[in-house]
Amino acid sequence: MKEVFVFRTSVTSRADIAGVQEGLNRLVAGGGRWNFDLEDWERILRVETTGCRPAQVIAALAQKGHRCEELED
Repeated sequence: MKEVFVFRTSVTSRADIAGVQEGLNRLVAGGGRWNFDLEDWERILRVETTGCRPAQVIAALAQKGHRCEELED
């Protein structure tokens, strides 16, 4: 079953997205997807996945120097 996680991030540009793209693609390989909403003031990242956990997404962005915080329902 796919899960959807939503995060507040410090990603502000397409260049920032390009910097984290490889890591996010690895996390959702095998049936997931992700996207950023840079127009939202919280710079939202949505991750739809069957296998990764929120901590992995947070770590992937932190590795590239970005803050990332899961938003709870």
